[in-house]
Amino acid sequence: MNVPASASEAVSPRSPLRVGVVGYGLAGSVFHAPLVAATDGLVLDTVVTSDPGRQDQVREDYPDVRIAASPQELWDRDPGLDLIVVASPNRTHVPLATAALEAGIPVVVDKPLAATAAEARGLADLADRTGTFLSVFQNRRWDNDFLTLRRLLADGELGEIQRFESRFERWRPQLKGGWRESGAPEEIGGLLYDLGSHVVDQALVLFGPAVRVYAETDVRRPGAETDDDTFIAVTHANGIRSHLYVSATTAQLGPRFRVLGSRAGWVKYGLDPQEAALREGHRPGGDAPWGEEPEHMWGRLGSGESPLTGGGTPVATVPGDYPAYYAAVAAALREGGPAPVTAREAAQCLEVLEAARISSRDGVTVEL
Repeated sequence: MNVPASASEAVSPRSPLRVGVVGYGLAGSVFHAPLVAATDGLVLDTVVTSDPGRQDQVREDYPDVRIAASPQELWDRDPGLDLIVVASPNRTHVPLATAALEAGIPVVVDKPLAATAAEARGLADLADRTGTFLSVFQNRRWDNDFLTLRRLLADGELGEIQRFESRFERWRPQLKGGWRESGAPEEIGGLLYDLGSHVVDQALVLFGPAVRVYAETDVRRPGAETDDDTFIAVTHANGIRSHLYVSATTAQLGPRFRVLGSRAGWVKYGLDPQEAALREGHRPGGDAPWGEEPEHMWGRLGSGESPLTGGGTPVATVPGDYPAYYAAVAAALREGGPAPVTAREAAQCLEVLEAARISSRDGVTVEL
């Protein structure tokens, strides 16, 4: 793949950084393009998609944005871009990120960064050798419940943490089709690498590295080719245990978080509202407050009684803040600061996902 040298070094500090988004499916159209367009200091310059319907959608959503039919067309354009966002299918993440890094072009890659921790570390090493910015899009670090839990932990409200339960569950009994549900190994499909990338990353950020992994993965829906109902048990180096659930077959959804400590527990139901808002066409920076949720959705903090029977005290939810990710990317590119999510952090997450796959396949607990 022929890629021209990056033009980012020639950009004036006052000029907006030009961003190209590769892919305009769910990730590109719902998350990356809207968040890039809403970030001060970034401008959405080009979207890459070969699908005529998606090209029409880009023209409707962003009339001034250029369209390329392939990554090669993007590489061939002059002048080059200041940041490339890889939001295309999982199998393309490593080759596209490699091409950008070898050309010295900063790159953001949607999760999962790669199929294996070794590939992720290889990209991290390449970024180091070329001195090129590389970050992984883990937007769920800016979910409202995650931000609220981080505040509770910092304040010591729960005491010594004993168990962290995280559920990312859906009720989708019918298959949707597409590469995400493909059983072909090269597609890196299935919930373990999809939603599992989120819940594992959150657990590692909250409670540190894993030393032991046990998992159960199931293929439950008729015609399904890859896991759609998965449980992962992680033992962290500090002794805290994380019980993580991802599922497309859950008829009754459990709490998003249940965190049990020596002093109190905190239970939070419902998903962060930002994805739904983005899907509905709402954008950060508008008149309505961004990332806020109504009081009846707040989690409850207490001990000795279920929150569903009135136990505990409501805790105001910290507003979710997906825009903070690309604001941090822009600051890092301008000022040379750290990436908001690094490739080596992604590698640690992938180590757990790989161990979970081995554990489920062989019926064993895997030591890391």
